[in-house]
Order: sequence, then structure tokens, then C-alpha cells
Amino acid sequence: MPANPAWPPQSAPRLYVDTALGEGVAVALDGNPAHYLIAVMRVKAGDTILLFDGKSGEWAATARDIRKRDLVLDCVAQTKPPEPVPDFWLCAAPIKKGRIDLIAEKACELGVAKLQPVLTRRAVVDRLNLDRLHAHLVEAAEQCGRNMLPELAPMVKLDALLRDWPDGRHLFFADETGGAPIAEALTAHPGPAAFLVGPEGGFDPEERAAIRAHPAAVPVSLGPRILRAETAAIAATAAWMTLNGDWKGFDPQSD
Repeated sequence: MPANPAWPPQSAPRLYVDTALGEGVAVALDGNPAHYLIAVMRVKAGDTILLFDGKSGEWAATARDIRKRDLVLDCVAQTKPPEPVPDFWLCAAPIKKGRIDLIAEKACELGVAKLQPVLTRRAVVDRLNLDRLHAHLVEAAEQCGRNMLPELAPMVKLDALLRDWPDGRHLFFADETGGAPIAEALTAHPGPAAFLVGPEGGFDPEERAAIRAHPAAVPVSLGPRILRAETAAIAATAAWMTLNGDWKGFDPQSD
């Protein structure tokens, strides 16, 4: 490993790979990832690429055996250990394509540990392309420096989510009929948590009553204005990260 303090270079491409990484591991790439490195980034033999697999932290690798459509990356050294991820889940009803993609992207950037799609009665979308959502999570992680991908869970119905809710985890939810101010509620309920956001039309009365009746549920207010579902999800996540998550006491020198 070079002794230069600028190594690895800040301009090095950063890429997610579905291969367990470690010292001496050789990663063979083809398809779109190889095209990105070879044709877009113009990677040459010996260049450094930063890799992460969602489990093993971030690794610096050097390129070799570059051809038109494939290349090999040799792991040299770990540049970052696996990152600690706040114990926060985002449970979101499916919404229109583009908006649910935005939720996935921002959930990753903000540090969510798990993204759980939840089917509700007023949802205008009842199916999700999980492969596409996973691709958005990967792209967001590559861009923001995250090396632990959020877990992307299969979609469940609201009643199943409530029935199987784990003990010891608060379930905050945006209640249009009123709740405690979000800052007050989050401060009063630290620890493992999730935030539940409904679809564009909100929860219907029966759903709202079922959520409120759950022992883990904490209804909160997101202010005086009507928010889009994606805005509510992003705002609630940011609020939790500020008061209970890894924004609290964040040290920029540690990054």
C-alpha cells in the first residue's frame, strides 16, 4: 500500500459489488459495472477503485486485466470498517414510481437500517419492483459514502406488520388527526424505533384506530401543513437522526 497520505485518492470511483471482500480477494467484473469503470471512468491498470459489499466495510482495490467488457479488481486494504448504523426502520406505504424511488434514495443517505414497504388500503400502488429499489439504494450508498446497505424487506400488509411487530421497538406514525409534536415524542421515546408513513390518501379510520391501539405505537404530528408521503418520510427520518440517531453529536472529523 502506498505511503502517500492522499491514498486512496479522493477521486477514486466507488462501487458496490456482490462479492465478499477481504485482503487479497480478486473481484471479476463485467456488465454495467465494468462498462462504468472502463468506458465512463476510463480506469487504467493500476488505478484505485473503492469497493464495498454491504457487510465488510470499504476496500481499496487496484485494476488489472482490463479488456473491452470486463476487468479484475484486487483488494489491497480496508479503508473503512463496517459502519455503525442507527437502529431505525422506515415503514412506508408504496407510492407512485419516482416518489418511492426518492424515499429509498434518501432513506439510504440518511442512515436508515431497514426500509419496509407496507401495503395500506388507500395505496394507489399495490406492487413494487424491489430490484429497482435495491438499485436506488446501491446508487445512493455509492454516492454518499455509506458502506452498509439498508435492508430492503418484502412488502407486507399493515395488519401483518402490526401483528408481528417486535417487542422493544417504538412505532412512530404520522397521524393526520393529531399527535404529540415530533420533537417531543422522539425525545420522550429513545431507543430502537421505526416510523410509519401512509400513502397519498393517508390511513383510513380503521387503520388509524388499529395503529393507535398497538402498544408500541406513538402518534406524532409533522406540523401544520399537509405533506406529501415522500416529504413526511424524509422529514421524519431526519428528525429521528437529529434527536436519537447518528446526527446527534456527529463529529465531522470522524468522517
